[in-house]
Amino acid sequence: MRSSGVLIVGLLMLAACDGGPPVVQNKQDDVGPFPAADRPVARIISPRWSTEEARDRLNEAGEVMNKAGIAKGMTVADIGAGEGYYTIRLASRVGKDGRVLAEDIVPEVRDALAERVARDRLDTVSVRLGEPANPKLPDNSFDRILMVHMYHEIEQPYEFLWRMRPSLKPGGEVIVVDANRRTQNHGTPPKLLECEFAAVGYKLVALDDMPSAGGYLARFQAVGPRPEPKDIRACRLVPSPTQTPTPAAP
Repeated sequence: MRSSGVLIVGLLMLAACDGGPPVVQNKQDDVGPFPAADRPVARIISPRWSTEEARDRLNEAGEVMNKAGIAKGMTVADIGAGEGYYTIRLASRVGKDGRVLAEDIVPEVRDALAERVARDRLDTVSVRLGEPANPKLPDNSFDRILMVHMYHEIEQPYEFLWRMRPSLKPGGEVIVVDANRRTQNHGTPPKLLECEFAAVGYKLVALDDMPSAGGYLARFQAVGPRPEPKDIRACRLVPSPTQTPTPAAP
């Protein structure tokens, strides 16, 4: 009986890791080079930003999902999902007709989240392993892509955002939650965030303070054609009291 139980758990974990219909990945591995980010990159120190109990007391996930316009039936990607705080709550919000893809770049973190998803029998959630510069998301698939307290850890933001763009559905949005502080201090100044997204063809559509999530919430949409990698200009921080970033000259 014990071996049967182990087999069932193993099958559930496989379903959690690769659930849903087969998808065609955007295969463009020979593109580039992309410009380097002109700012420090925070190192990954933990899959947990705060305890889930403390975050729920502030209704963090509820406020973020409301501001992001996440509704029943949507397909949502949770990038840098960590232990799954948002993954679990997104699954509840989008319901049985929605889908959630949770992704992390650390195999051990991905595996632990897959176990949690299997244990909770969240059939609408898939858990996958991404890459530092490539989220490897299927094209034309997501109404919302969430990036919560992780953008400052992306070492190659222009390549990452460029590869992510095709995965948005028409009218889809990228939602970034971060702290308004320097990247080396595990945050991203809003003006720098807007500049880096704009360099890859995204438009800022809303920026709201989000004290419950420890900073702000920014919403972006892809506009116009995706630029060629060679045409992307990195944002340069100009030394000034406001540290205003500007695109570099060609």
